[in-house]
Amino acid sequence: MKNLKKAKIMLLPLAMLLFLSFTSVHKFYVSVTNIAYAEKDNAFQITSRVFIDDLDRLLEERYGINAQLDTPDESKMADAYIEKYFRSKFVVEFNGEPATYTFLGKRYDTDVVICYLEIPNVNLSEVKTMSVQNEILTDLFDEQQNVVHVKWKENKKSFVLIKENNKGMLNL
Repeated sequence: MKNLKKAKIMLLPLAMLLFLSFTSVHKFYVSVTNIAYAEKDNAFQITSRVFIDDLDRLLEERYGINAQLDTPDESKMADAYIEKYFRSKFVVEFNGEPATYTFLGKRYDTDVVICYLEIPNVNLSEVKTMSVQNEILTDLFDEQQNVVHVKWKENKKSFVLIKENNKGMLNL
């Protein structure tokens, strides 16, 4: 009985090693974007969270810029290229017309870059439909999922957008 217990103790690490050697690490490709209407400002305020390493890789492959995000050597052009990329891949429409947004900047939180955008001067009573097209990182990662949460007044709607289905629509 004592030998059986010793054998189990010795075999457990070996079994775990074998089990782990047959599994591969799978990286998740996901961004989360929150869009909230601020009544006092008559504006939609947008925060978009993207993994730093994914955005760094995208900037290198798409624009040839070695951004080195969230490091002391971060490129001075990083913000301009991030804004350029967002403008080409993130579109909000009201009543079928593209809305103009301002790229306010970014900050870092652990392994995520948080980008801040704002659509000012929105008269919510005139908005009947809203669509959000989010293709962030889908041109680099086929598995990319972009979660979008929209809040206005007492309402909330969420979408999971992927490469093949990159647009969410709602009635306000």
